[in-house]
Amino acid sequence: MPIPANDPTRKTWLPVADNSDFPIQNIPFGVFLTRDDIITIGTRIGDYAIDLGALHQLGYFKDIPLTDDIFLQDTLNDFISDGQKTWRAVRNRISEIFEISNDELKNNKDHKDVVLFAMNEIEMQLPVQIGDYTDFYSSKEHATNVGSMFRDPENALLPNWLHLPVGYHGRSSTIIPSGTPIRRPVGQTIPKEAEKPVFGPSKLVDFELEMAFITTDANVLGEPIPVHEAEDYIFGLVLFNDWSARDIQKWEYVPLGPFLAKSFASTISPWIVTLDALEPFRVDSPSQEPEPLPYLQLNGKHSFDISLEVDLITNDESATTVTKSNFKYMYWTMAQQLAHHTINGCKINSGDMMGSGTISGPTPDSYGSMLELSWQGKNPVKLNDGSERRFVEDNDTVVLRGYCKNSSVRIGFGEAATKLLPALEFKN
Repeated sequence: MPIPANDPTRKTWLPVADNSDFPIQNIPFGVFLTRDDIITIGTRIGDYAIDLGALHQLGYFKDIPLTDDIFLQDTLNDFISDGQKTWRAVRNRISEIFEISNDELKNNKDHKDVVLFAMNEIEMQLPVQIGDYTDFYSSKEHATNVGSMFRDPENALLPNWLHLPVGYHGRSSTIIPSGTPIRRPVGQTIPKEAEKPVFGPSKLVDFELEMAFITTDANVLGEPIPVHEAEDYIFGLVLFNDWSARDIQKWEYVPLGPFLAKSFASTISPWIVTLDALEPFRVDSPSQEPEPLPYLQLNGKHSFDISLEVDLITNDESATTVTKSNFKYMYWTMAQQLAHHTINGCKINSGDMMGSGTISGPTPDSYGSMLELSWQGKNPVKLNDGSERRFVEDNDTVVLRGYCKNSSVRIGFGEAATKLLPALEFKN
């Protein structure tokens, strides 16, 4: 079905820079605090945030069956619950309102004064109330690198990895929006060749370059989602930095996997880019060998060509791009992840979030973590200011960026930026 909002020839009457992540073809969804200290649901075109609550109250969505308060809430959960038909209708209508030849809002100064905000007038919030968060481990290159470091390079992948999307249940309470600083975590670690653990701040804090998708209400308890229907229940994607404390993880992860090493913080970009907006950027997935079991088999293009990069900014504000990767490298697709997640009847709700797992490409400059970039700290990463990093240091800021681009349009995600502050002093 054609999606009018994706028309690459469409122009807007709002000023938009040529390299903007947010042309009229994007129309992401988010939640922000206005200059009047009101939380509202909105979208973004160029450097303008658009108050959808105000637009709705002024009658601009009168032909779409929406509840009066659907955009007057502090999360997108209820809007996401309305389903794909509603998301598509709203996004198409926004595209019409801001199309260059439409004077309906363009020439109404009173309406524009309450609907439009400069980005420096607002404060972005967490866009959804995340009830449950699952993190997958779906990059073959990343899993191979980690397996080579810590196990046998000849048998880097565990026996199940090529047969199913490996995942674990994460901690949703510590997912934060871009711009929120975090503290270096403390916990137990085991020094090299030591017999007993010690307690203190993690010395090996790392970023993980990921993306995450947000779901709608997808099934009832006991009912799996067929893989060929899974994308109908994916609202959109965000950038995702799933912070990790490698030394804490090394000591705690056997036998039940990640715990404190992963639950101290995870950062997302605040604008959710819809799957509809990403339609023009579908590509073939990597070939899968052996062939997955029938419930995971897919035909067609189910990966997306999303260029990704990570900047590390030191305390003196010197920035270095430490990696460039791409979402298309993921071995297991989002549809396969969601189908596998529910094959046992697990219920999926509106606002649930699924992390892709670290996204690493085939070359060393496309690895998605400092663990890989420095190869366990053995090969320090040189920064533009002359310093080096094995892992993330106190007062460093990590910035994730991502965008899709073809000959007609660029669709971006903005950024997920986080500063790492020193650990709090622990008092027993």
